[in-house]
Amino acid sequence: MAILKQDEAQALLKKVLSFSKADECEVSLKGREGGNIRYARNAVSTAGDISTITLTINATFGKRTGRTTINEFDDASLEKAVRRAEELAQLAPEDPEYMPLQGPQTFKESITYVPATAAITPDTRAAAVAKSIQVSKDAKLEAAGFLENTTSFDALMNSKGLFAYNTDTDIIFSITTRNQAGTGSGYAARGYNDVSKLDTFTATQIAASKANGSANAKAIEPGKYTVILEPVAAAYMMENMFRGLDARNADEGRSFMSKPGGGNRIGEQLMDEKVTIYSDPFHPELPAATWNSDGQPQEKINWIEKGVVKNLAYSRFWAQKKGVKPVPGPSNIIMEGGTASLDELIKSTERGILVSRLWYIRMVDPQTLLLTGLTRDGTFYIENGVIKHPIKNFRFNESPVIMLNNVEALGKPERTISVESYRSYLIPPMKLRDFTFTSLSDAV
Repeated sequence: MAILKQDEAQALLKKVLSFSKADECEVSLKGREGGNIRYARNAVSTAGDISTITLTINATFGKRTGRTTINEFDDASLEKAVRRAEELAQLAPEDPEYMPLQGPQTFKESITYVPATAAITPDTRAAAVAKSIQVSKDAKLEAAGFLENTTSFDALMNSKGLFAYNTDTDIIFSITTRNQAGTGSGYAARGYNDVSKLDTFTATQIAASKANGSANAKAIEPGKYTVILEPVAAAYMMENMFRGLDARNADEGRSFMSKPGGGNRIGEQLMDEKVTIYSDPFHPELPAATWNSDGQPQEKINWIEKGVVKNLAYSRFWAQKKGVKPVPGPSNIIMEGGTASLDELIKSTERGILVSRLWYIRMVDPQTLLLTGLTRDGTFYIENGVIKHPIKNFRFNESPVIMLNNVEALGKPERTISVESYRSYLIPPMKLRDFTFTSLSDAV
């Protein structure tokens, strides 16, 4: 029962709403099924399948809302859950920011579902992982990795007549390879809607090359360097920035988008003109749902255009307070780039550092978005357009906002995944000047 078709989900949600006696009622239904394999030291350690479906009921009287969640779908259980939500609503305090439910909306059909990904079997996963393990063995390395595929659906209906439905498929893969001495490490991560785009063999080859190439690293002095961030490193660096594209946080002085003296930075030149960041649920390489959890349509929208802040997300409440149109948060994140490959960016660099990955990133100052963290899984010194040797890892102190003011060149965008958030991004490799490394790290 985990994946319901649109008509099945619609019928179930209508039944739940028929039990409601509240002023307003909203019901959401989420289901997912899939499987995974985890492996370490070149051997599978765990494998499994998952199938879940959950119904959430929000019942509202005036501005008081109660919520229940249930995974039983007989009529008696459904009605009992509705009654419980209504009881909780009567006991809840009023929400001064409650917004009335929206009426019917028109949503375009998404392109997030790929039948081939939904058809993945345990044998499919095993074959993909076997290729990865063989690459690691051939390179005399030890691999630890994770592969997971998911098919899911989301449905939303309310007592004002709104109904939304979406299906989605996803497959993610991450691999770390290390030499037996523990002195070299490599990493790769991939995430797609379409399983045909996943190549575990090539991804593991990249990780293996980094692992063997990063052994016997040399120490160089910390300081400001020209760096080339591979897409996975760039995505990790900018995730906190993407979360900050919110007007309320900015207007209330709580983010890097806050303007001194009040307000936000919409209309300001905040970054280099090479930087354009947008959302588009119909981008073929990174499709997304065409509606959000609040039942608002998702459309293509520019957040940063040639370095200028063009839009911030406005919740319905904050938009009403400010007298503007609501703007849903990002459905996905796409950053424009150029046409250069990673190798071409390296060849264009007289002296610099290639960063494969960043990790353990922590916030230092939310107002400037100053972050600290470490490089890992292959850091290399570039001289006269070639990689000369591996170097010891660094701790960095840098803000993605400052970083994106120091762009020298951007490469061709690639879809990459952050295993910190399990979100995929379309991000280019980027060549940046004056990236700040503050100290050395013995980690590999």
